Amino acid sequence: MAQKQEEDDKVRLDKWLWAARFYKTRALAKAAIESGKVHCRGERCKPGKEPRIGDEFEIRTGFDVRTVRVEALSIVRRGAPEAQTLYCETEASVAKREAAAAMRKAGSLGVSTDGKPSKKQRRDLFKFRGNSHDD
Repeated sequence: MAQKQEEDDKVRLDKWLWAARFYKTRALAKAAIESGKVHCRGERCKPGKEPRIGDEFEIRTGFDVRTVRVEALSIVRRGAPEAQTLYCETEASVAKREAAAAMRKAGSLGVSTDGKPSKKQRRDLFKFRGNSHDD
């Protein structure tokens, strides 16, 4: 049992991110770390970094940026309820993520998903650009 405790003390960051279910595979966790999507104290991390209890990490997955504090260490990937006990997300991070999700849901990022423009919109576009479009 003592050796198991020592192994959990010496966990790699990519393995911990995988065990905490931030990424589906260790390879994805390692790639995310190497591409600069995981920061500790504002600096990029390496996959071999050993997280300690109390460390804060900023993890970017897709549109979301989470700031999490390490609560426990594990090298074993278990179910989601157990994995959530490994970290605690800061309140500021939760609020920021929810606000960003609401903005995306409202469509206020300026991205139009209406498809191609209508005939009138196309004419207005040509007029705006100064092109004369005569078919």
